[in-house]
Parts: sequence; C-alpha cells; structure tokens
Amino acid sequence: MPAATVVGVGELSPPVASYAASFRQLSDLYLLAEGGYAPIRKFLNSVETRSVCQSMHLTTGEPWSIPPVFPIDSVTRARLASADQVVLMDGDAPAGILRIEDIFPLEKDLYADTVFRTSDGSHPGVRWLAGAGPYSIAGTVELFPEWELDVPGSLPISPRDTAALIGDRGWETVVGFQTRNPIHRAHEFCTKIALETADGLVIHPVLGETKPDDTPPEVRLACYDVLLRNYYSPDYVMLAGFPGWMRYAGPREAVFHAQIRKNYGMTHFIVGRDHAGVGSHYGPFDAHRIFSEFLPGEIGIEPIFFDFVHYCRTCEGMASKKTCAHPREHRVHLSGSELRRMLREGRMPPREFTRPEVAEILISASREVS
Repeated sequence: MPAATVVGVGELSPPVASYAASFRQLSDLYLLAEGGYAPIRKFLNSVETRSVCQSMHLTTGEPWSIPPVFPIDSVTRARLASADQVVLMDGDAPAGILRIEDIFPLEKDLYADTVFRTSDGSHPGVRWLAGAGPYSIAGTVELFPEWELDVPGSLPISPRDTAALIGDRGWETVVGFQTRNPIHRAHEFCTKIALETADGLVIHPVLGETKPDDTPPEVRLACYDVLLRNYYSPDYVMLAGFPGWMRYAGPREAVFHAQIRKNYGMTHFIVGRDHAGVGSHYGPFDAHRIFSEFLPGEIGIEPIFFDFVHYCRTCEGMASKKTCAHPREHRVHLSGSELRRMLREGRMPPREFTRPEVAEILISASREVS
C-alpha cells in the first residue's frame, strides 16, 4: 500500500486559508491520506458523489458505497472562494491540507435517499446530514507528518501499519470483525467459527464517533482486552483500531466497512445481523443481500454471513437455526434494554450471554454513569 501523503507547513504557497475541522472530517482526512478509502484518495466532486450515491460505483467503474464528502456552510464557502488550498486544523494543530478543486452544492436528498435509504430525521445519519453545511469541498488531501489523529487507546490505526503487522505474522487469509459494541457470546461464536477457516482474525473496533448511547470506546477496549486474554489464542488473533465514525447506514455501510478492511490487509469480513443498522430502519438481513448487487469478487474481500446466533440450553452451547431446532424457550437471549437494566442494577447477566469478566467491566462502568 502506498505511504501516506505528507507535506510540511513551510511548503505551502498562497492563497491558503484555514478551517477548524470536525472529528469526522479529520477522520476522513486521515483515512483518505493513509489509503483506508482506496481507490479513493480525495473528497469527491459532485459528479463522483452522485455516481456513488446512485450506482455504488465511481465513474471509473470501481465499486464504492458511501462517498466521502466535506460539508461546509455558506459563510465558509464565501471565505474560501479565492483559496486554492485550506489547512485543516485539529484544534490549534494543523492536521493536513485539502487542495480545493471545487466547492459544490451537496445534494442532501439524494444522499439521504440512497446512502441511508431514508429521509427520517430520527436516523442519526440523516440528522447529521441535515445539520451539515449545504456545500462540500472536493479535492486531494495531504497530512502534516507531526499530526496524529486523536482516538482512544494505543492500538495500531493506520491501514499500512495494520497490514504490515498482518504480514509479519505470515497470515494470508485474514478475517476482519467490525464492532462498536462489547463482544458477547454470539459475537465470540461467530468470530471463532470464521477463524477456523482462516490463518488469523483481526478484531477491529470503531474508535471514532458513535451514538451517545453506545458503549464508550474506553469501556469497550477494556472488554476486548480481557476477552482476548482469556478466551482467544494470541497466536491467531490481533486487536487493531478503526478510526472511522459510524454513519449507521446499514447495508451501504456493510459494503463500506468491508472495502475498508480490504485496505487494512484483511481477506474476509464478517457481516452479521443488521450490520451498522439503527432502530428499525433496515431489515435484519438487508446487509447480507446488498452484496449480491455486485459481481463476484468485485469488492475485493469475501463476506462471511451469519444468521441469528443464540445459546441453547438443550444443546448446551452456542448455535444458530442451522444447527439447533429447539424452540425459543430453550434459548438465552437478552434485549439491549434488558441488558442495560441488569448492568445498572449490578446484576450479572447470564454466563450464556456474556463472559463474566466482560460483565464485571460493564457493571462497573454502568455504576459510574449512574
């Protein structure tokens, strides 16, 4: 994978402007420059954005499902009208350069209807889009070498670094698991089943912005650490970080997540039930079906699909409908609200649902919030 493009502040020539970037914009800047969004290397223009929205392909024919855009308001657009490049600021620190090719009206209705497949204001992605500026900057990006993206933990987050670590381990077939939640027994089951068919597994949690009611990344990282130390083989599993932010775009984001993991050096990608979904905006298996809209091998990474997974008291183990025919009353399942209530009350969830070490971390964190 090509090295990240970097530039020094002193190398810039006028006209130059500066802009206080949001975390989401900085995250996209980082992933574009580091090759996480390859083959895309820049914030897209109106033609490419429309092409991705309408067809899930670039105008060059390459597949991509969510266009990277850089929304700005009208005041910023006027201020940047005479600038050729803009320094993107992370607080007081210069993070990188966006070389302006165009500033265009963002077709928000098209974006919402195609990427999020809804215009419902209760959808967090639609809500973000509605609050974003009406214009978007198109252009190539470069990073300042002294800048680092601020995400929790100390995990490798660069696509190049993660791919290199995979190479150092000699893994040729690598399963990636995207997660924004603590890993419970069903997740553990899916990752271990997938690992049986590959050389290695990368647990790849989102470290960027998620919904306010999602488990904080610091808590999740503690859960991943204790789970991997006690229940996975260290020779075949690696924990790395994904510095992106959640769009909650369901099917479209499942493809997006898969293609990004290819750029991180993974060859297979787990797509679970309602991947990247939120509320009732998507069907439980819409994220599976969307992959059939691409030609075989077109995306460049092999999806692995999992159905509902549960613990069966009669089977005495984790199972799915393919391996267990016992009725629902034999299965251990907790709703999210029920689990959160148990944690707030300091009650240990069933061992069949989550490992006790993970539950203890979640209970402690829930007490601190309360």
